[in-house]
Amino acid sequence: MQVGMTIAFALTLAAGQAPVDVRQMYDSGRYQDVVKANEQATADDDRTSRLRFLTAQSYAKLNDGDAARRTYQRLAEGGASPWASIGKSALQLMDKQLDQSLESANQAVRAGDSLPEAHYQRGIVLMSKMEYGEAASAFAKATQLDPTFAAANYYGGLANYRAKRIDLMTNNFEAFVKLAPNAPERQEVEAILRTVRGR
Repeated sequence: MQVGMTIAFALTLAAGQAPVDVRQMYDSGRYQDVVKANEQATADDDRTSRLRFLTAQSYAKLNDGDAARRTYQRLAEGGASPWASIGKSALQLMDKQLDQSLESANQAVRAGDSLPEAHYQRGIVLMSKMEYGEAASAFAKATQLDPTFAAANYYGGLANYRAKRIDLMTNNFEAFVKLAPNAPERQEVEAILRTVRGR
């Protein structure tokens, strides 16, 4: 079943049709399936860039920093596109160059304001800089652009929690659980929600 989904994804990329939602694989913790889908992809377009971004994040979840770095590097080589700035920001973040990483993320937002991943990357960098209020705003923009972006809700919830905005955190976490019911983070999120609700 999982292999069939990755093959279907590769075929739809090749045919130029809408891909199977690889983000759902990522949200469910099926990181190896995301990696396989990336290996099978043949197109080189916006959908492939999104897949590379998810693949790099999957490698990070699999504790393969070298593979994550190589995948982000491929994104960073994309010229002046917002995806290239996202890749560059991710690499700089890996190297703990937080100010440069934020500038690259800001450049991604300027070049691709309608790209949810640009705002998401900006939020991730702001979290690393412990600027939680601004991070929460970046994740909110990502979820506004793509209401199905589960990871943006998850990190938005964490940012709002740290910014002591419990009502907004609750909204983010409830959306996350609905969007990603099989996510590895689900138990953590539900435990926080139970604490907040006093159960």
